[in-house]
Amino acid sequence: MSPPIRPGSQDGGIFFRLNSLELALILFGVIAAATVSGVLLGRYLRHRSETLREPFGVLQAALLGVVGLVLAFGLSLAVGRYETRRAAVVAEANAIGTTYLRAQLLAEPVRTQSLGLLRDYTDLALQVSEEVPGSDSMRRTLAAQGAVQRDLWGLAGEAVDGAPIATAPRLYVQTLNEMIDQQTVRVAALGNRVPGAVLLVEVLGAAVALGVLGLYLAVLGRGLVPMLAAAALVTMLLLVTFDLDRPTRGLITVPATPLELLRASMALPPAAG
Repeated sequence: MSPPIRPGSQDGGIFFRLNSLELALILFGVIAAATVSGVLLGRYLRHRSETLREPFGVLQAALLGVVGLVLAFGLSLAVGRYETRRAAVVAEANAIGTTYLRAQLLAEPVRTQSLGLLRDYTDLALQVSEEVPGSDSMRRTLAAQGAVQRDLWGLAGEAVDGAPIATAPRLYVQTLNEMIDQQTVRVAALGNRVPGAVLLVEVLGAAVALGVLGLYLAVLGRGLVPMLAAAALVTMLLLVTFDLDRPTRGLITVPATPLELLRASMALPPAAG
């Protein structure tokens, strides 16, 4: 059995605590402020365009290249963590399902009691999918899961004591242990977020790069359409990165379909009598 862990112990900073609307407004405000500042400064320096055109062109090209790499790096980190969370849900559903099947082979009254507790445990696992990691509600749900785990482990001990040389109780204990371990893996995956320093570098780097790009285009006297397109693209990329790193809220969430299908199968009569 794995020891209980505190969800959210790997806190991603203020970015994770904000709701989606607040996050979108902050990102838009930072990018827009940097862009407008660059455009205004470029218009002020337009009379020196002949001397500033070349150095600003080199600078904005270099900054955009570096920021593009940083954004791609942050997005890859967020996607990797998102896929890990999805895999953890599937693995936990499989572990619970196997435990539920093997519990049907235990002797009464442990069999009926264990099956009921496993249904309750699956309900709590589904509830975890809807709660914010590190929140008070998440801690209460995990505490309830821990209580069910202790009850199941106690019943498993009774099953082994009642049939010390039987195969079914021993296989059930093994699977129950794997189920408890997998819950720890899933909670750890929910709390494993992109470091706040990486997200901060992305936001500040994107703001500086777009500000310099706006300055360069304003010095050249070009229109704002390319500038607006670049700002919109970068803002959307930042929002996707942040959204992927928020597993239970936002537009991109970790689906709980495997657990939902498992819970629906538990509504049927047990396969083994």
